[in-house]
Amino acid sequence: MTGSDSRPPTLEQVANYAGVSRATVSRVINGVQTVDPELRRTVERAIAATGYVPNLAARSLVTRRTDSIALVVSEPENRGYETPFLTRMFTDPYLGRVTAGAQEVLRPLGIHLVIFLADPPARPHLLRYLRQGHVDGALLISSHVDDPLPAQLVDLGVPVVLSCRPGQPVNASFVDVDQRAGVRMAVDRLAARGRRCLATITGPLDMPAAQDRLSGFEEAVAANGLPKGVHVEGDFTRGGGERAARRLLEEYPQVDGVFVANDLMADGAQRVFQEAGRRIPDDVAVIGFDDSTAALECHPPLSTVRQPVEEMAGEMAHLLLTRIREPGRSPRSVIFNPELVLRASA
Repeated sequence: MTGSDSRPPTLEQVANYAGVSRATVSRVINGVQTVDPELRRTVERAIAATGYVPNLAARSLVTRRTDSIALVVSEPENRGYETPFLTRMFTDPYLGRVTAGAQEVLRPLGIHLVIFLADPPARPHLLRYLRQGHVDGALLISSHVDDPLPAQLVDLGVPVVLSCRPGQPVNASFVDVDQRAGVRMAVDRLAARGRRCLATITGPLDMPAAQDRLSGFEEAVAANGLPKGVHVEGDFTRGGGERAARRLLEEYPQVDGVFVANDLMADGAQRVFQEAGRRIPDDVAVIGFDDSTAALECHPPLSTVRQPVEEMAGEMAHLLLTRIREPGRSPRSVIFNPELVLRASA
């Protein structure tokens, strides 16, 4: 708000700005999920526009909450990657997009996001921190099948929402994209462009997302009546894409269409194909997955399957707020639809 009045905006002023009742604003601030989504967004915009900041101390006394949420990026053990865990986390656009999407929901409510990188050395500190009640819940980016952390958090009684389909059954909500549908779009596009020798560079195959994308690739190749494609395993890094592409050229030189399981690896793969004298898309068509900033940095710009990461992270935050307020509510899974984004690589 502008003007000479230096006093902080009040709940009533937010309500007037949004054109709703004071009680509606209060319900939004306190994470009540029965509020109509469009009405909630109107109130969140009003909170941002007025600069209203909830009285967290007073609210904490009433709600017994800390108004802090942990965003936990889990790596259960050393997987033999050539790129260190911290480097992979901070160079992957995915983490930034998840953070931005969650913040879009949490910041207007005065809820802080605390980021934890939970590799094995940090795991005891993380569990102790969560056990002591320093946060109200956790958004967990956990992608390996045998990661024990999802079950550990549930056993601790920490409200938690996962960023993808869990590898093992766990009593927690999760948000994911329809992986197989996205890959099918990519393979259909390659087939429509006349590509007949297809391959895929996968993510680590101990990750459910990588498994689903590989299964989707194999199903889509068969559905298009093409010869069985081949796969080379990568690690979701640019360097991993480069190494996988070199191996692919050595073992399957006739390849003319490649689905790569994320944009970073696709960027690395394109560079290797071009260094080997393969023109993109004339000789080898390439399609990635994510529609991250890396897709636009590729040369040529990368065709890719878009997963709406920011919207998915926002939904994770909403699910977690519901779980915090209503501990007895049953877990939910929310699956988003992918979209094929066509650029110059395929």
